[in-house]
Amino acid sequence: MTDLTIGILETGPVMEPLLSRHGSYPQMMERLLAGRGFAFKSWRVLEGDLPATVDAADGWLITGSRHGAYDELPWIPPLEEFLRRAFEAQVPIVGICFGHQILAQALGGKVVKYEGGWSLGRQDYRIAGFDTPLEVIGFHQDQVIEAPEGAEIVGSSDFCRIAALSYGDRAWTLQPHPEFEPEFVSDLFEQRKDLLPADLVAKALETLDGSYDSETVADKMAAVLRAGARSRQAEAASA
Repeated sequence: MTDLTIGILETGPVMEPLLSRHGSYPQMMERLLAGRGFAFKSWRVLEGDLPATVDAADGWLITGSRHGAYDELPWIPPLEEFLRRAFEAQVPIVGICFGHQILAQALGGKVVKYEGGWSLGRQDYRIAGFDTPLEVIGFHQDQVIEAPEGAEIVGSSDFCRIAALSYGDRAWTLQPHPEFEPEFVSDLFEQRKDLLPADLVAKALETLDGSYDSETVADKMAAVLRAGARSRQAEAASA
């Protein structure tokens, strides 16, 4: 039984032939969070489609994107304004990769194309609340290098100092991709082979076998969205 609707803000396209094989980023997010009592609705933000109000869903989930948060694209400033309004209204937000970066930037942090290059393949992330590092797939060059005021750095890797941010009970964001499956990543490497360093791709491909902690991360994402939504509902009921 579903009792909360999560709005997925789609900020990047999956290009053919990957789309027909693996689905869109919202579909990947829905698969990741399946069985946790959520209904989903998506908005194609990269095409200028934004929710009419921050209350159009019980919580917001921002996908990854090939674009940079700092890119001068017409849909990015309206997205930032929407996220600031949602944050102010205490609608819970979870951001993944680009979602991690754009929320940080919208709230006063800084995102850059990292001069140290790409993080590709399975990586170990030290995340607050977990006794051992979590193994999650990384696929990024951009990084948050300055956290917004009031945000707590709660995750890092050897490559990425600000790999997770907590904004109290309002938001939680993560740099790597728990929604990515190895087959998709392998296909994505092939699609973007002209952009990615061949030596890093070769090393990353060797890490794609084995298990990941995606379900553990999904549990954390669901807990943040559910707790934030419940807190907001309780506050509204007592007003």
